[in-house]
Amino acid sequence: MTATTAIPGLDFLQFVLESLVEDRGELKIEGKTDDLGVLLTVRVSARDMGKLIGKGGQTVKALRTLVRVIGGNSSQRINIRILEPDSSPSPITV
Repeated sequence: MTATTAIPGLDFLQFVLESLVEDRGELKIEGKTDDLGVLLTVRVSARDMGKLIGKGGQTVKALRTLVRVIGGNSSQRINIRILEPDSSPSPITV
């Protein structure tokens, strides 16, 4: 994992998701900064995927809103991408 202080929203997302998921060992969050802003890529275990997404996508939508507020405070656009737990590279869109 990269230095958490360099990527806005990474510490916050790590804290929230560690509290949310059961399989903390399977939780992986990678942050990448480019011209478009910050991309936080999240991978969780299959049994924690439902908790991360939430009913009707409400949990992940709320997380995206909160990290965008953090990004606004640091003048950067922050997005969250959730990868499927079976290690495939295709993201889940909600």
